[in-house]
Amino acid sequence: MNKDIDQINGSCHCGSVRFHVRLTNGLHSARRCTCSYCRMRGAVAVSADISDIQIQQGADMLTLYQFNTRVAKHYFCSKCGIYTHHQRRSNPNQYGVNVACLDGLSPFDFDEVPVNDGVSHPSDKGKQTGPALAGILKFLPSV
Repeated sequence: MNKDIDQINGSCHCGSVRFHVRLTNGLHSARRCTCSYCRMRGAVAVSADISDIQIQQGADMLTLYQFNTRVAKHYFCSKCGIYTHHQRRSNPNQYGVNVACLDGLSPFDFDEVPVNDGVSHPSDKGKQTGPALAGILKFLPSV
C-alpha cells in the first residue's frame, strides 16, 4: 500500500455517490475515534481539506447527520447508507474521508490505526490541540 498517494477516487457501496479527493497527508492521517458515533460507525478516516473533495455524482443522494454540538457534519448515501465523509469537529476546515470508500483500499490494509480519544474531545476542554491518542487498533490477519 502506498501511503503517499495524494489523489484518489471514491464512492459509496451502491455507486450512487462518486467523488474525487486530494488527501492532506496521503494515508498517513488514517485514524479512528472513540466518540459515540464513530465507535458505532467503526470507519477508518483520512484527512482532506474542505476544498479538496469534489462530489462528481450523487450530491443529491447525500444525507447529513449531526449530533451533540452539531459542529461535525457526517455525510452518508441515502440509498445504501454508507458513510462517505464528514466535516471534522477538531478541524472544521477538513473532511475525514472513509478509507473503505476509496478505490482499491480497505481499512484492513492498515497494520495499525491510531485511535483518537473522541470521548474526551479537546474542544470540550477548551483546548485547541488535537485529540489525545486513546490507543492503537491492530489488524493481524490469520494465515
